[in-house]
Amino acid sequence: MKLMVLLPSEVFMEEEVGKVIAEARNGSFCLLPRHVDFVAALVPGLLSFETAGGREVFLAVDEGILVKCGPDVFVSTRNAVRGPDLGQLKETVVTRFKVIGSREKKARVAMARIEAGFVRRFLELKDKR
Repeated sequence: MKLMVLLPSEVFMEEEVGKVIAEARNGSFCLLPRHVDFVAALVPGLLSFETAGGREVFLAVDEGILVKCGPDVFVSTRNAVRGPDLGQLKETVVTRFKVIGSREKKARVAMARIEAGFVRRFLELKDKR
């Protein structure tokens, strides 16, 4: 299988692999070369794969989408980190990716307030007519 990890600004990695293990909202799963075509929404966590040489490699990935189509596996995510130390990658998921998630929630709340104020002012203009 060919694994491609895609970030918004670049192709993070492209490699021939023997299997892929990832984590979705309903638990982790393993993809092998003859696995049926598959789509999953990924949660922030660890993604591992076995290289063609049999070496296991780990990536810390943010939320994203995994698509297996034929011999190709595509992972589209906002952030990914490759590292040799599994403990350090797990820490990256907790500190980096989950902090970004909380900041995004705050930004969404601020945008909702701005939008509500915008709509309220339009309604006030309508009432003045």
